[in-house]
Amino acid sequence: MKPEGDTVKTRRLGAQGPRVSEIGLGCMGMSEFYAGRDDNESMATIHRAIDLGVTFLDTADVYGPSTNEQLVGRALAGRRDAIVLATKFGNVRGPDGSFVGVNGSPEYVRKACDLSLQRLNVERIDLYYQHRVDPKVPIEDTVGAMADLVQAGKVAFLGLSEASPSTIRRAHAVHPIAALQTEYSIWTREVEEEILPTCRELGIGFVAYSPLGRGFLAGRFRRPGDVEVGDRRREFPRFQEENFAANLQLLEKLEQLARTKTCTVAQLALAWLLHQPGNVVPIPGTKQRARLEENVGASGVPLSPDDMAAIDAVAPKGAAAGSRYPAAAMQAIDRR
Repeated sequence: MKPEGDTVKTRRLGAQGPRVSEIGLGCMGMSEFYAGRDDNESMATIHRAIDLGVTFLDTADVYGPSTNEQLVGRALAGRRDAIVLATKFGNVRGPDGSFVGVNGSPEYVRKACDLSLQRLNVERIDLYYQHRVDPKVPIEDTVGAMADLVQAGKVAFLGLSEASPSTIRRAHAVHPIAALQTEYSIWTREVEEEILPTCRELGIGFVAYSPLGRGFLAGRFRRPGDVEVGDRRREFPRFQEENFAANLQLLEKLEQLARTKTCTVAQLALAWLLHQPGNVVPIPGTKQRARLEENVGASGVPLSPDDMAAIDAVAPKGAAAGSRYPAAAMQAIDRR
């Protein structure tokens, strides 16, 4: 299905969050982690997204590092009012780009926000996430500092990323949390057990990152060697040898279902998220206009209860082979 004009519907993030396009645009891969960088095409992709009615852009200070926020800021020159801009803080990298840990201290919150505002060249961040929970700092202290940013007019809404249900509750008691951003897709469904119900109970919006399984559910890869040298996906267990073969079989079953709906498998995967309860908002990442238009086309894919059951039958919880992150990255996920 191809988009025609402003085809993307909108939905509200939670009970009190901003209204955004039901499909957003993740900008991370435009600057780092995934092979192939073309700033001109990335800028054109952002502009095309806005033209198609995509009003929700996602970046973070750690992407690049820093250069992704700068890229997004340049792309939004003269078009700032057209979008809801989300960025994140908390993952810290050294001068050489190495990851050095997570920082949720109030002092760092304030510093990180000011730097993001400068790089994005905006006066206010619409949705500001803590990228990863800092186990060394009480969440009450971190969110308290984030709330101060709201009072100062530097931030409109607050969010968390990859936070556990208990952390979400403690944070929400300090200041309303508008959205939780966590990985969610047909092959990553752990959030359905406790996290999504917690968000629905508290009126918190849910933003699904990696809704296409880092490109695997878009049918981009047919063998491990299709992932280019220097692409971070080579480090992920689901893209490696035996796991890859098992996941390819899962993909082929989904492709069969997509053909019955006259859509691509990527559109099927995004439509599946759009049909989940609780107004889930997926933010597929791309740096190419053609892929963007394909993703936006998912907004028009209808799925009946029978269609949803058919997807669940071929891709039940736990169907994907391999963990979603390498072991070290999994350790950074808040599970308290």
